[in-house]
Amino acid sequence: MITKKKLNLNVQFNTDIRNVHRDNKTGSVTTMQDQNDNHYNCRTLIVATGISKPSVPSFGGSENTIGYEEMSMDPEDYEGKSVLILGRGNSAFETAQHIYGHTSLVHMVARSRVRLSWATHYVGDLRGVNNELLDTYQLKSLDAVLEAPVGEVKIAKDPNTNKYRVLFPEMEDDSMADSELDNFAMREDYDVVIRCLGWEFDDSLFSNSTKPMKPKGRRSKYPKIGWDQQMWGVPDIYVVGTASHSLDHRKSAGGFIHGFRYTTRAVHNLIEWKNHGIPWPTDRYPITQLQNTIIKRINEGSGIYQMFQVLGDVYVFRNDATEFEVLTEVPINLLPKFEKYTGRPFDRMIVQVLEYGANFSGPGNDIFRLDRATGDPQEAHTSNFLHPVFYYYETQPKGKDYKSKAKWETLPRPTRIHHMVEDFLTKWDAPVSHLLPLRRFVENCVGSDLRNHFAETCFKMALTHTTLPLSCQQQAVTGTEELLVQAHQSGLTS
Repeated sequence: MITKKKLNLNVQFNTDIRNVHRDNKTGSVTTMQDQNDNHYNCRTLIVATGISKPSVPSFGGSENTIGYEEMSMDPEDYEGKSVLILGRGNSAFETAQHIYGHTSLVHMVARSRVRLSWATHYVGDLRGVNNELLDTYQLKSLDAVLEAPVGEVKIAKDPNTNKYRVLFPEMEDDSMADSELDNFAMREDYDVVIRCLGWEFDDSLFSNSTKPMKPKGRRSKYPKIGWDQQMWGVPDIYVVGTASHSLDHRKSAGGFIHGFRYTTRAVHNLIEWKNHGIPWPTDRYPITQLQNTIIKRINEGSGIYQMFQVLGDVYVFRNDATEFEVLTEVPINLLPKFEKYTGRPFDRMIVQVLEYGANFSGPGNDIFRLDRATGDPQEAHTSNFLHPVFYYYETQPKGKDYKSKAKWETLPRPTRIHHMVEDFLTKWDAPVSHLLPLRRFVENCVGSDLRNHFAETCFKMALTHTTLPLSCQQQAVTGTEELLVQAHQSGLTS
């Protein structure tokens, strides 16, 4: 309400939207209606409803489980009880941590092993703040974490005790040996079974003709969208926020507030150009300021830091590389149609992104090994922690280049590439380790000496050289009329 008044926005609360569909007659208008049968039309629709529908896979006895979304939040309701939690994500561990001080035991079962966010660099995996149950499992064997396909589990209720038993197919068809049954991990019944299997996108607000497609695999809980965040096959309906995470699932932070606040701003810029002819915001500087601008952005730019390997800063050379424009936080997968999406023509450019090392993290990798980091600029390409990478393109990358790149590659093969060595303080401003290698890379891309010179040095060079460095040219070295005439007669100026 405060935001509505402060920004003078036309916000309508307590509205249940349904039957969203494209007008078949015009093909350019989206229509919808609310619970009171009021109808709405718009040219552009932005869907920011998150993933709010509980994921309930089909398995026997699912009706005997309690959903994460409906469970009691009072820990005393679980006093002295044995609890089975289905799931292995943050919601499952969050639930376990909330109640395990009152339970007799907590068991967790899921199809895959625990993935720790500090080992995978993916914030959707188990965060350290939620993993206390791992201590009680590994240090005291009071609680336990098990791997089993939840879809094959059957939860049976004992009518005599009102407790719940876990059954697997091999137990019901008598294919499990007596010795296995005798020591079966979940042979005792549970008082409570809690389902924490995540959430998925609720597409019930769309009509059948406009329902979004779904990606394959684990991304199927999100709607299928393009890199411009338009729904696949349905123009002018954009998906932002958590629901747009199919683009960078298990790769970056687009499913979380600290990430999607930047991708949402990128969508705003895309719509500004598409609907209103307002190009992507830029700043233009003399080419001699290129390195300073880069250093400022890699040390202060929050969007490229949070949305690593998804958003990047683009430095486009202009006027025969005497100037450059900088477009910040651009979706790097839109480069093949750069002008179409930004309104800015393609020219030679440097694309700046932040990346982790390709083979450093992941389940099973020793991320605390002694050689986990490097401080040698000559080994910058082996950096494992988040570090800046610069891609220089003389020709525009094509869509087929993205399709043919390796899975671990962020962008297609450039004309030149430069890794800036990782830094313990994430401050890339060391003169020898960071600035000097970057300047050499930038000068090779531009084809000019970009060093800055004092006015006195420029003046001396004007008297002794036939050409001046760009920084001197842009300082507009001048002198008295007599000095200029004498320099011209001496052949020092033209």
